[in-house]
Amino acid sequence: QVQLVESGGGLVQPGGSLRLSCAASGFTFSSYSLSWYRQPPGKERELVATIYPGGINTHYGDSMKGRFTISRDDAKDTAYLQANSLTPEDTAVYYCNAEHRWYEFWGRGTQVTVSS
Repeated sequence: QVQLVESGGGLVQPGGSLRLSCAASGFTFSSYSLSWYRQPPGKERELVATIYPGGINTHYGDSMKGRFTISRDDAKDTAYLQANSLTPEDTAVYYCNAEHRWYEFWGRGTQVTVSS
């Protein structure tokens, strides 16, 4: 059974940091591109970052580079998103996505709320 389970979300103060995790099972994790997307309240889902098989090449969405860092640990079948200098505009549900050829899987998301 394919699963992507996000964790690490929560309430954080402006200027704070979070590390999100995405634990995968049921497929060959190392072969897949892993992405983090987010969906702010009332807005469309947007790409935060993608990391490709091998863990060397990455791609960041518009305005995401610099404060967000994506990484993966293929030995643990887990992807991570380090988020720093958070602002209220970063409040969103953060989703993990795995993609390889015609296969695509989504997690259920983890809520990140940035507020004082």
